[in-house]
Amino acid sequence: MNTPADSSLGRSVDYPNAYDPHLLFAIPRAPGRQSLGIDVALPFVGADRWHAYELGWLDARGKPCTATATLEVPADSPNLIESKSLKLYFNSLNGARFADADGARTRIVDDLSTCAGSRVHVAWGLPPVEADDSIGIDAQQLDIDDYGPPRPAYLGASAGDVIEETLRSDLLRSNCPVTGQPDWASVRIGYRGPRIDRAGLLRYIVSFREHCEFHEQCVERMFVDVMARCRPEALSVHARYTRRGGLDINPWRATPGHPVPAWGRDPRQ
Repeated sequence: MNTPADSSLGRSVDYPNAYDPHLLFAIPRAPGRQSLGIDVALPFVGADRWHAYELGWLDARGKPCTATATLEVPADSPNLIESKSLKLYFNSLNGARFADADGARTRIVDDLSTCAGSRVHVAWGLPPVEADDSIGIDAQQLDIDDYGPPRPAYLGASAGDVIEETLRSDLLRSNCPVTGQPDWASVRIGYRGPRIDRAGLLRYIVSFREHCEFHEQCVERMFVDVMARCRPEALSVHARYTRRGGLDINPWRATPGHPVPAWGRDPRQ
């Protein structure tokens, strides 16, 4: 079974000069989910949406082509795709020749689907940078001195009326579990249920600051913790991580039947 320690993370790696799908590195989702008490049936639906800013290949006559793309890996796929391996794989396409753009897209779909163990959707282009109607919670004046590990005990909700709102914090930071490098994100918590305590939610989000875990796993941890502590009727957790190496990732997890979020980008992306 692949583990993060087996990947190219944290190692000096020469950039490839020839197409090589074996550069893609799959990390099984099951161990991380088992640590959250998720064994078989998933309590959420969702996807890992990647934005790729630095794609290139050669046309049939050898002229370079460039593109951006949006990739969507289903949350129920057996594997997540490790980010550095994805960057190296995309660089390996720079010298590959394709008859047209659709040929390049088909090759990418096939390779990523093999790695994830489930069908991956790939479309050219990126969603727009746009605002939404989420409510920012970062302006609260709080004393905070707990930066990890994540502390679900901060979470709580009133027993009053059921409300529906989406809360946003731009203060999410977690760290790569192999290199320790920081990963920055905005996170949106959309829910219907008892009113979530905003001070406790912000303290909980900040408690990820020294936590080492992959982006996808952090979002799943948030989903499980908020469901357990706040008991919403419906929940959506959507993180938009900033770009690294020409890629950003936007994991989304929600209760079944929840509307898919608007897949826009934040200004920091």
